[in-house]
Amino acid sequence: MIYRLLRCIDKFINAAFILCCALLFAAGVYGIYDDLYVYGSALDRSFMSYKPESSAALAEAGRITDGQVGWITVDATTIDYPLMQGKDNYEYLNLDPYGNFSMSGSIFLDSSNDKELTDEYVLIYGHHMGGGAMFGSLDSFLDEKYFEEHRTGSLSTEERVYSLELFAVASFDATDRLFFSPGSAERSKVIPELEKSSIIYRPPGEGSIVALTTCWGDTEVSRLLVLGTITEKEAEE
Repeated sequence: MIYRLLRCIDKFINAAFILCCALLFAAGVYGIYDDLYVYGSALDRSFMSYKPESSAALAEAGRITDGQVGWITVDATTIDYPLMQGKDNYEYLNLDPYGNFSMSGSIFLDSSNDKELTDEYVLIYGHHMGGGAMFGSLDSFLDEKYFEEHRTGSLSTEERVYSLELFAVASFDATDRLFFSPGSAERSKVIPELEKSSIIYRPPGEGSIVALTTCWGDTEVSRLLVLGTITEKEAEE
């Protein structure tokens, strides 16, 4: 009787062990699949067919969805994306430019900024993805040589085309109201703080300030910012 009981317990333990191993294996496979799916979504470039020509504003190229307000490009980098804007700063955290759920989200404009980028300070968000996808490539600007070689770009909206010139790399907490309340930020207050606190700083040109920001550092609120100025240019014939 005791022998049979011990055998039953032994079989139960073996079955439980096998089940645990199977569950752990399944969880591992799912984790790999999930990582590949998220990474694959971040690398999806099908939206490039909507990119406006350098001489045209967004209205001439057509929008992907109603949430698209522009296009951002930093020359000779992986930053070449449609610029989205939601009703708040959570909408496009997990929506791709087509409006589909995606853990990699979209590059998006702060909801308090004017969609034509007419504010003195403009804030643009993107997830920190591997392989330089989304705003994962902002890390590269911490290298001064890379920064100097990749300072130009452009921003297009429905009505305007802007030249972008990068001038600073900095790190601030997301709780910093000066840099993360763009609707009320003023160039005259932002510039002195950047001159004092930036990791890399060059005297900025004229025009509104644009900050590209992503997660960075060891805390949940640490953010990396790569900043530039934008000036409106005439569309080429």
